[in-house]
Amino acid sequence: MIIEQPAIYLRWLYPRALWRMDRRERAVYLTFDDGPIPEATPFILDTLRQHQVKATFFMVGDNVRKHPELYEQIVREGHQVGNHTHNHIGGLRHSIKHYMYNVERANAYIQSPYFRPPHGWMRHSLYAVLSRRYKVVMWDLVTRDYSKWMTADDIVDNVRRYARNGSIITFHDSLKSIGKLRTALPQSILWLKEQGYEFKTI
Repeated sequence: MIIEQPAIYLRWLYPRALWRMDRRERAVYLTFDDGPIPEATPFILDTLRQHQVKATFFMVGDNVRKHPELYEQIVREGHQVGNHTHNHIGGLRHSIKHYMYNVERANAYIQSPYFRPPHGWMRHSLYAVLSRRYKVVMWDLVTRDYSKWMTADDIVDNVRRYARNGSIITFHDSLKSIGKLRTALPQSILWLKEQGYEFKTI
């Protein structure tokens, strides 16, 4: 089973979600989930700025509340933003009413038409409600930078193995990932540039 790329049944379950952009275009879309946090976001922004790359940040509303200066920096530097719920809650254990309240609470801070569910999963009934209000953005490649079993080299290898035209690539703006991203993010960007990919935002 390939973990790095979404299973076919997930694409069927959420048919109107964005999984991959234009397959004819030599471009990729870097995304970062879970921030902003002072331990990780500044490094990510510095790296993107150094390599003249724009990305999309799917942010947790409570993190934006606690670190508004990081949110403002992300926007000021020309990156796209998206909603990742207010408290990083899962889409299986909560009622539609509670989940939507959490999403809207986050959007009071983030103000974006884009939404990505934590853990990449939610009940289909919840997806049906959410997709009326937001454009749901999933992924074509998740680097698994959050896994304690993965090294920085493993993350770069995943990018090399699975990136393709139109890939929406998911990294994480988190404590679990930052130690590996310090090496893996710049190496991944350099490799993608060598392959002729342009970097775009959602």
